[in-house]
Amino acid sequence: MRNLLNKMKLPQRLPLGSAAACALLMVGCSPAKPESAKPLSIVVSGDTAGWIVPCGCTTNQSGGLLRRGGYLRQLSEEREVLYLDCGGAGSGTSPYDFAKFGAILAGEQAMGVKFHNVGASEAAFLASSTPNKGNAFPGLYSANVTADLLSSDRYQILNAADERILVIGVLSNADGSTQSDHVPARDAVLEVLSKVKRGDDYDFAILLAYAAEEKLVTLAKQLPELDAVIGGPTGQAIVPRKVGATWIGAATNKGKFLVQLDFPANGSESVVGKAVEMTADLPEDPEQAANLEAFYQRLAQNDFSARETSFADQTLFQSSPGGTIAGHASCQSCHEEDYQLWSQSAHAHAWKTLVDQKSDVDPYCQQCHVTGYGVEGGFVSRRQSSDRVDVSCESCHGPSDAHRNDPSIRTAYFGNAKVTCVRCHDHENSPEFDYQTYWQQIEHGEGNSG
Repeated sequence: MRNLLNKMKLPQRLPLGSAAACALLMVGCSPAKPESAKPLSIVVSGDTAGWIVPCGCTTNQSGGLLRRGGYLRQLSEEREVLYLDCGGAGSGTSPYDFAKFGAILAGEQAMGVKFHNVGASEAAFLASSTPNKGNAFPGLYSANVTADLLSSDRYQILNAADERILVIGVLSNADGSTQSDHVPARDAVLEVLSKVKRGDDYDFAILLAYAAEEKLVTLAKQLPELDAVIGGPTGQAIVPRKVGATWIGAATNKGKFLVQLDFPANGSESVVGKAVEMTADLPEDPEQAANLEAFYQRLAQNDFSARETSFADQTLFQSSPGGTIAGHASCQSCHEEDYQLWSQSAHAHAWKTLVDQKSDVDPYCQQCHVTGYGVEGGFVSRRQSSDRVDVSCESCHGPSDAHRNDPSIRTAYFGNAKVTCVRCHDHENSPEFDYQTYWQQIEHGEGNSG
């Protein structure tokens, strides 16, 4: 049937499942798919950015592999699912980031991912000198990035629900990636398209492009041969829309949204695109829960130090005259009243919050639940720094070693401690943070703060 359509030189794009093709041919039509056959959904994730689970610091956070796996498992009960990822899974190239990246890829493999495009974080890993990279990149493909650990295949043709899906992946130069010498995205796609033919080799062509929204639109206009261009990072998810005859969409922002293209069931004539948010009401997949537990076990075993992460701000307080972190016990003798107020606050029990959630092994969580993360004298790691857990005085006021030795030397942020609050009370983790409101809960130090 497909070969016959090709020989008759009919338009390249007939509506999927369309009776119009049969009307034009009059003969030779393939019978309709049986009612029991599941229609196809192409589901694309992307820009996970290390967000293996939502941090949980506030309610209603979206995203996470457990919900993604739960959604795909649920969807597969009604439709045949072809799961792809447009890239951007990692968040850095440190040993900790590398461990998390591996866990995310393992989670995707458990979900049955068929193609993971090389985004900026993947390219950074491939180009880095991270030790023991080994074979940690299963299922990664790119048409315009070359690396020893990548598959030699530049594209894939995947069979799903009686459709042949051509999948191509590219990384745009415009995204600020560390690799600037890869082949321009458009040229790489055209090279692939010169090797395959619609009708003979594939039925639907999708490009996974790790690129800004403007670039996605440009690629859709430059390459009308494509049926869909799905990408990230675009800041906000893009609900699939048409640019000419081509779908564009984006799954972005820590993997909080998936892009889904639903192919027609019997009697329907067009693909339907939507974005699906990974909200808390979705079921959590048991395989992903096991994957997360394995990741936490690895973190507990490795006990990554702050310096083995990419987010420890080692320059924080660097120019401070306060010296090093001294610990909250050094504050008590001179600031007893303030100390007692602190000890009754949530800050004084910040570490227990992580222990209760079993995330105290995760450096990403540790950084906002300890004192002086990565700073001299401050928190180093879970096993090495039991006396630097919880958010104590120096988290806001800065290192106090010099002040302890000479009270005339004020701590780094005396009188302006609020500038340090937003390091952790950011929009993601504390969306309703207002300094004046929160200050009333911990107000202290009238006339005797250091």
